[in-house]
Amino acid sequence: MDDTLGTTDAIYRFLDCELDLSTRELRRGGRPETLQPKVFDLIAYLVAHRDRALGKDELQQALWPGVIVTEASLTQAIRKARRALGDDANAPHIIRTVHGRGYRFVATMREATAPGPGPGIAEDAGATTPTAMSERAATTDTSRRPRVAVLPFVNLSSDAEQEYFSDAITQDIIDNLSKHRWLDVLTRNATFGYKGGDINTALLGQILGADYLVSGSVRRVGSRIRVTAELAAGASSRQLWADRYDRELEDVFAVQDEITQMITARLEPAIGDAERQRAVRRVSRDLDAWDCYHRGVWHFFRFTAQDNAEAQRLLQRSRELDPGFGEAHAWWAYATVLGMVYWDTMPAPALLDEALAATHTALSIDDQNAVFYALEARVQIARGEYESASAENALAIRLNPTLAAAYCGLGDTLAYMGRFEEAIENFELAINLSPNDPQRWAFLSYGALALIFKGDYAAAVQWADRASVIPNCQYWTRAHKAVALAYLGQLDAAGDTVRQLLAEKPNFSRTFARQKLFYLKDPRQLALYLAGLERAGVPE
Repeated sequence: MDDTLGTTDAIYRFLDCELDLSTRELRRGGRPETLQPKVFDLIAYLVAHRDRALGKDELQQALWPGVIVTEASLTQAIRKARRALGDDANAPHIIRTVHGRGYRFVATMREATAPGPGPGIAEDAGATTPTAMSERAATTDTSRRPRVAVLPFVNLSSDAEQEYFSDAITQDIIDNLSKHRWLDVLTRNATFGYKGGDINTALLGQILGADYLVSGSVRRVGSRIRVTAELAAGASSRQLWADRYDRELEDVFAVQDEITQMITARLEPAIGDAERQRAVRRVSRDLDAWDCYHRGVWHFFRFTAQDNAEAQRLLQRSRELDPGFGEAHAWWAYATVLGMVYWDTMPAPALLDEALAATHTALSIDDQNAVFYALEARVQIARGEYESASAENALAIRLNPTLAAAYCGLGDTLAYMGRFEEAIENFELAINLSPNDPQRWAFLSYGALALIFKGDYAAAVQWADRASVIPNCQYWTRAHKAVALAYLGQLDAAGDTVRQLLAEKPNFSRTFARQKLFYLKDPRQLALYLAGLERAGVPE
């Protein structure tokens, strides 16, 4: 690296790592890592410029000034840096590949002592010191993803040989949570050093720099196994979620997969809810892109016309504050589409084009993000592009098998394609994976609509009834129930349901329904639904 980089006494601390610029040493877990000089320089440069993605040309020039090298040299250095840091290229939490833009250091600093200019920064009027960099990051930083530490699950079995199973459960939860790419999940190496230790969880949260701690236990008696898991706030140890799972241990790997996927599918919404509550409590004048995003999603999940409009506004603001924040683009698109289907956003081809473009932007930023594919599929469903939506949801599930919303989206798509049995299977998978999901009412309501199109009206009523008792359930659920009751010949019950529907949504009519069901391509499905509304007594 060139002479303008200089040296300093700075020590950067993140995860279980210390990057000491004065000794040019990287320590992990207190032990020094053996690094080639160029690999150390690469890590130092990424740390100093962690407020942005760094292009390959810039990194090559910084590491090999005045020398022409192949891109493979940089790729190899990145690979070695990740290995030294304990990072995973498939689920990176330290050095992230930003599609089409280069690389970015995304781990959150626990502490940094930096009296002078950082590496890779010339001392001139335009230089960015670490202090200035952190001040700027405080206004627009979207790399501060919530950090999650999964502590080694405790083996409560009398058989010490069962230790492997509790360790495997822990590793699988780490792997599955890492697939939720908005989370910063610590590696096994960062947490397994505390296995068997008796340490206060709040203190451990501080040591690891973790916002959330996952812990649990495994007990096996004969052929029965019980796994418990809980989620706690890192700073306070306050329990946010807990559950237990009892199974017959016939196929150890099948049971392991089932339990770890269910735990992960329940943990992610609980962490999301905690993050949204935290963002809502912040003073509004201090909002940055991250806060606007979480506030927007908080309003999104309240499922009202006013909240949907506010969600669109906040998510659009997040996009403007940080155009490189993929989540803001993808969720703005989803909020916009739901506004068309449920509330006051008028369906329009130009707006659907803009929503699709926003999901493409998100995927150009991170093309391994399962949520982005699932939300792109939501836009494609609204556009009537069912085959593409089906493929995108299937890809989302391959990338993250614990993403309940992707199973719901796939079920939705299959229903509109007339593949009803497969559709119901996917709705049931979504419900079983995430029974406390903020969109669970939607899983059931969309399932009720699929059952109407299938002609199973009795089951449609049952699904609508299950959805209707969930808070924030929307008016379409009552409409679905009214249609199903009408086709069952229970016209008095259908009439009562319509009266409840009109009390909730006074402007609901067959004309309104026809406008809002713009995403149905099969005219027979639309005609069936509208005829059911007419039988139930819904006005034109």
